[in-house]
Order: sequence, then structure tokens, then C-alpha cells
Amino acid sequence: MAETTIQDTNDRRSRDQILDVREDFETAEGMIPEALHIPMGELNARLSELDRARPVIVVCRSGNRSARVADALNAAGYTADTMTGGMTAWQAAGLPVR
Repeated sequence: MAETTIQDTNDRRSRDQILDVREDFETAEGMIPEALHIPMGELNARLSELDRARPVIVVCRSGNRSARVADALNAAGYTADTMTGGMTAWQAAGLPVR
């Protein structure tokens, strides 16, 4: 698993899949506009929503959950990175949210 910065994620968000694995109450505070929201606990049941042919950048609040999910996705045959600093860093940088 590789780590990507918030700026790299921002640059890649139009071509790669952004996967937000936070809980519903966390995403209520804002998500990256193009992100797909699948809480970490629902990922196995909803894997078919991800395109295996496109890279995935996994996002959570601070980077801990996303690292675990990115490792699991890579083991399952996806190409997945984690965004360093999570949504805490994204929002602190003033990057767009929906």
C-alpha cells in the first residue's frame, strides 16, 4: 500500500476512485465531492461497487482505518492507496467538500 498526500488525492480525484470508509455520522461533516461512501464495516458486502480496473484512494478521518482498508483491497486484487492525514488534513487545507 502506498500513501498519497491530500494534494495528490485532489489532483487524482477526477480519474481515480475515492473511497470514504468513515461512518455515516462522520461523513455528515463533509466528504470529498467525488467520493463513494462505504463504511468500513460494509466493505465486504459492497465490494462490487468498486471498479477493479481503476485505482482506489481510501479516505477516513485520520488515516488509520483507510490504511487497513487499502491493505485489504490490495490483497483482494485492487490497486489501493491511503490518503495521509485523512479528512482532518483535507478540511484543514481548505479543499472542497460536499
